[in-house]
Order: sequence, then C-alpha cells, then structure tokens
Amino acid sequence: KRTSMKQFYLIIWLISITSLSGFSQRFEGGVIVGLNASQVDGDNYKGYHKPGIALGGYVQTDLSQTVFAGMELKLMQKGSRNIDSLATDGQIKYIMRLNYIDLPVYLGFRTSEKISLLVGLSPGYMISGTEYNDYGKFVEEDQNPFSEFDLQGLLGFRFQITRRLFIDLRGAYSVLPIREKKGDPLWYWKSNQFNNLLSTTVLYRLDF
Repeated sequence: KRTSMKQFYLIIWLISITSLSGFSQRFEGGVIVGLNASQVDGDNYKGYHKPGIALGGYVQTDLSQTVFAGMELKLMQKGSRNIDSLATDGQIKYIMRLNYIDLPVYLGFRTSEKISLLVGLSPGYMISGTEYNDYGKFVEEDQNPFSEFDLQGLLGFRFQITRRLFIDLRGAYSVLPIREKKGDPLWYWKSNQFNNLLSTTVLYRLDF
C-alpha cells in the first residue's frame, strides 16, 4: 500500500513537470527548501520544539493579476519533542518523528506588489512515524500506529525578495486526527492527535 501511494505522488509530480513544458508561458515553478517547527496537539507537551526540514518543488499559474494557484510536492519532517527537565511518570525524554510526503494546493492573493496571502489544503502521506523515550525507540508492544493520511489546512504569507527569490511563512493544522486515542491516557498521550506546524521556506523560481 505504501509503495502504491509513493507511486501516486510521483505520477502527480511528473504530470506537473510535463505540464510546464507545454504551458511554459502560463506556468512557473522552482525548488523549495526550508525548516519546520512542529508540535502535536493531543500529547502531553507544548511548544514548537520539534525541528525538521522542508524540501521539494512547486508549480503555479496566474488566474488573474491578483490571484494565482499553486501546487507543491515536499518532504516534510514533523512531530513532537519534550524539552522540559521535569519527568512525566518517571520519563524525561520523548520524541515523535514523523516524515511525510505532502502535496499542498493553494490560492495566492497579491495584497501588494511584494506580498501575497496563501490559503489552501495540504494532503500528506506518512513515510515513517517513530517514537523514542529514555530507553530509545519504543518497543513493538508499546507502539501505536499513526494514520497514513494527513490533511492540513494552511494559511500563510509569501514575500518576494527578488524576481526569482521568495520567502514563505506558513502555518498548517490537521483537519483529521493523525492518531486517535483509545483507552486510558498514557504518560505521553492524552487525546486525539493533530499535527500543528509552522514552516519557513525559501522558493527559488526556475526557467522552464
């Protein structure tokens, strides 16, 4: 199932690139690189303490002078991390590492010559999800599976620095739980869990 989903995202990306060759005057695209600061609502920790990378590419087209539509394909590292010195039920260390392939689609609204507002949805497919405590990776009997699918709403701003260089500041939040809590709360997990993400990326436009 994981292989078929990976193939699905690859096909979508290839279609996007192929479209650019036929509609180069209407479409633009480029590469994306940046950093994520994330937390997971529903665990017992607060704060955007889990860093991660954002890496991929984008394509977009103008719908009017002030509105444009875009799509991205990105590797996104998300999760949660406890940095408190206080133990929870004897446990101090807790790290949740989640790796996704995300496919954000969005509308951009140019509010000025250099600034745009972004609104959209970001479906994602989980490549891997692992958790760690004081003793290392959770043993198999303590592991609880995550949903393979994530859907986030996104809101952000894009700032144009030069003709080719842009900076995105974005927030995203899961519309559906990435993991549902069943049974009594655990020392690291109290309720249904949702990705909560802040992302800063640099976009570099390429000529096609």
